[in-house]
Amino acid sequence: MPASQNKIIVVENLVKKFGNFIANDHLSFDVSKGEIFGFLGANGAGKTTAMKILCGLSHPTSGKVTVAGYDIYTQTEKIKRSIGYMSQKFSLYEDLTVYENFRFYGGIYGLSRSEIHSQTEILLSQLDLSDYKNRVIKTLPLGWKQKLAFSVAIIHKPAIVFLDEPTGGVDPITRRQFWDLIYKNAYQGLTVFITTHYMDEAEYCNRLSIMVDGKIKALDTPAALKNRFGCATMQEVFLELARN
Repeated sequence: MPASQNKIIVVENLVKKFGNFIANDHLSFDVSKGEIFGFLGANGAGKTTAMKILCGLSHPTSGKVTVAGYDIYTQTEKIKRSIGYMSQKFSLYEDLTVYENFRFYGGIYGLSRSEIHSQTEILLSQLDLSDYKNRVIKTLPLGWKQKLAFSVAIIHKPAIVFLDEPTGGVDPITRRQFWDLIYKNAYQGLTVFITTHYMDEAEYCNRLSIMVDGKIKALDTPAALKNRFGCATMQEVFLELARN
C-alpha cells in the first residue's frame, strides 16, 4: 500500500482561533492505519480543541484536515460514523446493564439488532465478561467499566478510536491491562489516538506529539524523543519542553 494511502488522519497547518486567542497554531501531523498515536500536552495546550476538530465536532479556522479519508469541513457526519470515542468518565450509563449500554450505543451508530447482538457477544467474550451482561454498570469494578467503555466505543467497528484521558483514576495494574486491550485492537488494524497525563503510558505509543501553548513542539517515537533531548524517560522530555 502506498504510504499516502496508509495515512488515516492528515492534518496540515491547522489553525483554530477564538477571537484573538489561537488555540491551535499551524498544527501539522499525520497518523497511520493501526498506529497508536499519543497526543500530549499540559492543560490549556490545545489538545482538546484539536481532538474536537478531528472528531467532527468543530471546524478549524483554517488548514486542511482529513479523518478516515473524509474532509473535516464538508463530511463531518461521515467522520462521526467512522470513529469511536471514549472519555475519562468512560461514557457508560451507570443505571443500565452491560448489554443495555451496548444496545444503546449500537443503536446510535445505526447497527441492526442482529449486528448489536453479535458484536456484543464477540466483545464480551474477548473480555471474559459474557456472564455479566445483565449486571448493572454501577455494580461493576472500575477496571471492568473501563474495558467495557472501550468495547462500547468500537462496537460499530470504527477505523479510529479517540481515547481522551481514558485511564484517569485507575490503578497501575488495571492501566496495564487496558493497554493490552489497546495493543490487541491496534494489531488488528484499529487506529488509536490517545491523550494522557501519564508519561509512563506515553512510552507505550508508537509515536507522540507534544503540544506547548497551542503548537506542536516535538513529534517522534518515544525512543527518538528521549535520545534527542538526552532524557531517560518521557517525563523528563515533557518537563524539558514545558520549561522551554
